[in-house]
Amino acid sequence: MASSDAQTTTTAPRATSNRSTLPAASAFQEYIGANWAERTDAVPPAREQAAYAAARRAKLSALYAGKRLIVPAGNAKVRSNDTDFPFRAHSAFSWLTGWGGDAEPDSVLVFEPASDAAEGHLVTLYFRERAGRDSNEFYSNPQIGEFWIGARPSAAQVSGDLGLTTAGIAGVADVIAAAGADTIVVRDADAGLTQAVDAARDGATDVTAADLASADAEFARTLSELRLVKDDFELAELRAAVAATQRGFEDVIRALPEITAHVRGERLVEGVFYTRARGDGNAVGYDTIAAAGPHACILHWTRNDGPVLPGELILIDAGVEVESLYTADITRTLPASGTFSDAQRLVYETVREAADAAFAIARPGIRFREVHAAAMAVIARRTAEWGLLPVTAEEALEADQQQHRRYMVHGTSHHLGLDVHDCAAARREMYHDGLLEPGMVFTIEPGLYFQPDDLTAPEHLRGIGVRIEDDVVVTEGGVESLSAGIPRTADEVEAWIAALRS
Repeated sequence: MASSDAQTTTTAPRATSNRSTLPAASAFQEYIGANWAERTDAVPPAREQAAYAAARRAKLSALYAGKRLIVPAGNAKVRSNDTDFPFRAHSAFSWLTGWGGDAEPDSVLVFEPASDAAEGHLVTLYFRERAGRDSNEFYSNPQIGEFWIGARPSAAQVSGDLGLTTAGIAGVADVIAAAGADTIVVRDADAGLTQAVDAARDGATDVTAADLASADAEFARTLSELRLVKDDFELAELRAAVAATQRGFEDVIRALPEITAHVRGERLVEGVFYTRARGDGNAVGYDTIAAAGPHACILHWTRNDGPVLPGELILIDAGVEVESLYTADITRTLPASGTFSDAQRLVYETVREAADAAFAIARPGIRFREVHAAAMAVIARRTAEWGLLPVTAEEALEADQQQHRRYMVHGTSHHLGLDVHDCAAARREMYHDGLLEPGMVFTIEPGLYFQPDDLTAPEHLRGIGVRIEDDVVVTEGGVESLSAGIPRTADEVEAWIAALRS
């Protein structure tokens, strides 16, 4: 990676002038600023999601008449010293703007109450427009300079692309200065901006800081709850993410001979899937879980530093995030050698039975928690039949018992969308206790995990971990599995592996 820091007025915030090698001579600055071709960038037509984002903004505006709303994209996050992680905009910002993997860091969406209340809000996207070649920013600033990170769009291009009024990032200072009791902010997107808004509100109103923070929290809840039901664009993007994820799983299966031969085969699983995610999408939607053998009993195993041994199972929990930032979330548990042992098949088919029970009950009008209860009834019954529980299945299912949860402590479902655990700020009565509605997208992912040192489990089951996870959308009559094309039964999985490796 190139290394530099200019001794100029536009140095990056994390400048390290003690190792600067950029020329600062006036002759150099004069020469590098001249003889560039004129920019003739065309203004693009509005992207497909612009109309959907506009409808979302209108819905939000109607709920917050007279309130100033501030929704930041967020900042680049430091990885180490002066290097950053790839930027990913806050999900609320992306949902309201339609900006996905190409969003500009530090941007801010502002809903300003119109002078005529009937007009709702004037919405402006503030972002850092590119600097001209007559400034030294384009070559001297490794965080935002075009020589370092590539061209940034113009205000006209972003306005046409997103169908939004745009303004330079400097204008955010005036928005913050005007903040009072009527100003609400998405608090967790940009810590520095939130701190500045808090300071401005504190100096302009007698409303307590606790009341202002409560209003901000209610705003976050509203944004989550508005996203519970997906529109047509979102559903299409989630279908695309699932399709790309299926291709990623197939890539992994084809690579199983190399994976099982490598001392850190789990890393190869992660790498093969990531290649597909970058090729067909923006990235992975979350860190891939590539858990072989007893690692499959560790629910969020992301170190992925172990081998994938012949005869073992490999639990792969992975999802492609497409350019719009919608992500899939699929889990398949595969026999590394291509066939399940008797014990592995027993556990696998039991998990599938639990998943099928959840599928069977899911439909509009039931409570979200009932999906989990249907899967748990199977888990309790089977573990009781195997003699693992100190009580009957019926007793274990009582709220003050739950012994069967030793072998599956996680939930069966979570909402899915821009976040892998989407709509997380929604109220319990809208989420866990909420009614299913057409257009909701969530996972169905029961599992069974028998830790290698669990003395309550028979020895032949210890070290076996299985999860089967599908993504579903609620329809008028039930649910549709978005991941139906990815084999699920033990027989189908064995045939799938054989076909792809032949």
